Amino acid sequence: MDLVLNVADYYVLTPYVYPSSWPEDEALRQIISLLLLTNLGAAVLYLGLGAISYFFIFDHNLMKHPHFLENQVWREIKYAMTSLPWISIPTVALFFAEVRGYSKLYDNVSDSPLGWPGLFLSMISFLLFTDMCIYWIHRFLHHKLIYKLFHKPHHLWKIPTPFASHAFHPVDGFMQGLPYHIYPFLFPLHKVLYLALYIFVNIWTISIHDGDYRVPGGLITIINGSAHHTDHHLFFDCNYGQYFTLWDRLGGSYRHPSALMGKGPHDLIRKLQAEGKLNGDRAKGQVNGQREVTCKDE
Repeated sequence: MDLVLNVADYYVLTPYVYPSSWPEDEALRQIISLLLLTNLGAAVLYLGLGAISYFFIFDHNLMKHPHFLENQVWREIKYAMTSLPWISIPTVALFFAEVRGYSKLYDNVSDSPLGWPGLFLSMISFLLFTDMCIYWIHRFLHHKLIYKLFHKPHHLWKIPTPFASHAFHPVDGFMQGLPYHIYPFLFPLHKVLYLALYIFVNIWTISIHDGDYRVPGGLITIINGSAHHTDHHLFFDCNYGQYFTLWDRLGGSYRHPSALMGKGPHDLIRKLQAEGKLNGDRAKGQVNGQREVTCKDE
């Protein structure tokens, strides 16, 4: 994060915001700057990438689904934008520790014990490590004593849009983001690669909420895509993984995507259209009146 802070200091904060008497490396100034940059960056990534996905990738036919809520897109955005500032507070504490040199982030490829191969290996290990951690954190958040307190708000969106990607309770959002931030305190990682992976993580999080259920045939049982994650929203206790299906398979929570078996949201929409029930209150009442369905019920 010090790369972003240095650029912001050089071009904006030092010449236009802070008095010249306030040193760039002073702790309070760095904390204030990190809070500003973290909130601005999160909003730009969320709203910018979310809007691109919503307008160009998300299948708007999914908005006809009986589980799609009234004013849902606006509600997703409002919830996310309310939560992000709270999530940023503990996140900035970790960014501050990075800036002060307590992490294992490095500037040059030559600083890596393995050089360029080490750069590639750190990218793979980052994905594997965070995928493992998020699986268990996510599964913990579904525990009956925890779920209603923190994670249930995210499951309000049974047919999510890209804007549901960051619509978490602040505790939920921070906990699921924690593995990304603790990785560089445990393992060496190039600073530029860390920023690239941070952006990738946001893109991926949006992509598994974008309603595009296509997955290359050979990767369906490996990659946790939007079809897999939509089933998680619909059926509650399956497909907890972030990128891969590995931990769901090991943990017995894997579910083959219903959308790829002719039983997904689009199939229900077509069925209701054929029956003439799609736009009627009766169809919505029938679906919304059901108890929360789980994978075990299927």
